[in-house]
Amino acid sequence: MGDAALTVRTPLARELYASLRARPLSGVQEAVPALNLLTLLLDAPTAGEAVQEAIAARLATLTPAPGGSGRRVVVPVTFGGPDLDWCAAHAGLDRAAFVAALCAAQLEVAFLGFTPGFAFLTGLPEPLRMPRLDAPRERVPAGSVALGGPWAGVYPRETPGGWRLVGRTAMNFFDLSRAAPVPWQPGDRVQFEARA
Repeated sequence: MGDAALTVRTPLARELYASLRARPLSGVQEAVPALNLLTLLLDAPTAGEAVQEAIAARLATLTPAPGGSGRRVVVPVTFGGPDLDWCAAHAGLDRAAFVAALCAAQLEVAFLGFTPGFAFLTGLPEPLRMPRLDAPRERVPAGSVALGGPWAGVYPRETPGGWRLVGRTAMNFFDLSRAAPVPWQPGDRVQFEARA
């Protein structure tokens, strides 16, 4: 990533991210997590070598955290999106059984990306994994709960999107007026809860 950033590929990316949040490292301006990857934005080009050594030492002290070791986030969902019946049929379930299975799934924030506040939620059981749309929708409303491949997610604001829409939530996932603009972080446990 040139001399302004360092990319660390490791199965301990989530643990390294948590460690850097708890104990920041000199020379690192920001850490950006992804799946098995952490990008470190550096204070100065000269920090790269020292940061590499410090990261190697930090990684040597880390062990895998148990799955879903973060906070618990319950997302209230009104089910009934435009793809709900299609998804239920694809899973071989009726609507009520599909919603129950989705609400029973123990999800986890793998990483944030795509747009501010959007979390890629992992942990969908195989029958609930849905193929993406052949062509993305130009406008997906904010708060849409969606399934795409092995992921679940909630669109924090109106954007284009190619995932299957199964419901909506009124929960706000990106608000700059809050001390913590995004209410979830990698490692947080997530559960959908059906609301009328």
